[in-house]
Amino acid sequence: MSLTLPLVALGGALGSVLRYLMVAAIGAPLGTVAVNVLGSFAIGVLFVWLGAREGWQLFLMTGVLGGFTTFSAFSLDTLKLIEAGQTLPAAGYVLGSVLLSLAAVALGVALTRGFA
Repeated sequence: MSLTLPLVALGGALGSVLRYLMVAAIGAPLGTVAVNVLGSFAIGVLFVWLGAREGWQLFLMTGVLGGFTTFSAFSLDTLKLIEAGQTLPAAGYVLGSVLLSLAAVALGVALTRGFA
């Protein structure tokens, strides 16, 4: 039997719990931004560090980070801000989330490649 689905499922469960705890501690939508930026940084680090280690990629990148990062929650938070008439904060939230997440993944890759 393949371990693919159990690795992804176990990692996803762990990532989802971690996301819940972080957003609960910080509050939405800032907790969601923090999760997305941290998850983007982590995937950059793991992308370089894990290389072709498929089992670890499945567990950590697909599972844990797939459960942890929250672009579906990001989209819902954005819609809620727009529906509440907070268009400028919604635009700042979208722009900040995307730019910070891209910067975080690039930083994770650059730092890890410097140590690998």
